[in-house]
Amino acid sequence: MKPVIQSPQDPAFVQDPYPFYARMQAGDPVRFWQDYDMPAVFDPALINALLRDRRLGRVPPGGPVSAPAHMQDFYRIEHHSMLEQEPPTHTRLRGLVLRAFTSRRIAALAPDIDQICDSLLTALPHDTVDLLPAYCAQVPVRIIARLLGVPEGMSSQLLQWSNQMVAVYQAGCDFETQCRANAAARDFSAFLSGYIDQRRHSPADDLISHLIAAQTDGQSLSPDEMIATCILLLNAGHEATVHTLGNGVHALLRHGWHPDWLAPGQIDTTIEEILRFDPPLHIFTRYLYEDMTVGRHPLAAGQQIALVLGAAGVEQPHRFDPMRPRPGHAAFGGGLHFCVGAPLARLELRIALQKLFAHFPEMALTQAPRYADIYHFHGLTALHVAPHGRAAHGPPWHP
Repeated sequence: MKPVIQSPQDPAFVQDPYPFYARMQAGDPVRFWQDYDMPAVFDPALINALLRDRRLGRVPPGGPVSAPAHMQDFYRIEHHSMLEQEPPTHTRLRGLVLRAFTSRRIAALAPDIDQICDSLLTALPHDTVDLLPAYCAQVPVRIIARLLGVPEGMSSQLLQWSNQMVAVYQAGCDFETQCRANAAARDFSAFLSGYIDQRRHSPADDLISHLIAAQTDGQSLSPDEMIATCILLLNAGHEATVHTLGNGVHALLRHGWHPDWLAPGQIDTTIEEILRFDPPLHIFTRYLYEDMTVGRHPLAAGQQIALVLGAAGVEQPHRFDPMRPRPGHAAFGGGLHFCVGAPLARLELRIALQKLFAHFPEMALTQAPRYADIYHFHGLTALHVAPHGRAAHGPPWHP
């Protein structure tokens, strides 16, 4: 297997990793990525196949790794998270969550999303504005607050906890970042523990109450599993939706958006093209549970491999085409771990994009946005626009 060196903290790579993916795909799309000390897969078809292959999973073959002393609270959540489990535990947890997180409950959130978008847009200034904190970050966190049933006034605190926890996944994460993530995990857990106790005694029509009530074969979520599930729904769902919304607005504006792209009969395909073209999550790892051949390379059981989801866009991956039929991507993962919040994310994106461009149809970028130095989560640091149009300055944007 050919080795490759590409620092995930290299500024040019952070801003545009797609040329690197193209180079990997032009040769053998399975390489030993030395910066991660593991094989990495860049081929779209192989990535999608491996996501569904039961011979791979999230749990290390020897069981969960021991948490360092300064990360005990963080890993206490991780070890109970559905994302970090495999059958039969994963099957039980996902089944219980889906009993509460139903398609009917998600669809019923549409009026709330409408109202939140309208109120945020009404409050935006009619001069230049950074849409990322003012709109893109606010829509999903407020919806998650309403979904869980926690006070919407907690949104800022939820957002802070989420940002501090997911920062631990960035390449080169330092000790102080890890300590902040652990403190956020501890405080978030303490808040949810108290709130879940309230809902046990005074249930309401919210997700926490329905998670408490959900049972399968007489089994229900434990308190630790309940906390981990709520945190997963916020952290994973919020981060991905914020980045997709920001990346999507960026792509639409850079490519001369057309009203047809956001029309009722077209908007869903446009969202899939946004997810394909500039996805919010670029790398996810799996462990091999038995010896197997990946591509043309034999790998041993216990090996960890990286599935480069950012390289999984198919059919002329560098051309943004909202009219492209059935855009293929792996932005929501696949197989057993396919994102449980994907239907909610798609609903939020549909409403938020249509509302935004209807409110500011002449909107234009005022400066070329830059991506944050968190390679795994691929999202912008800011999204400055002029609601009534002012051409952006700077070099043409790629991809």
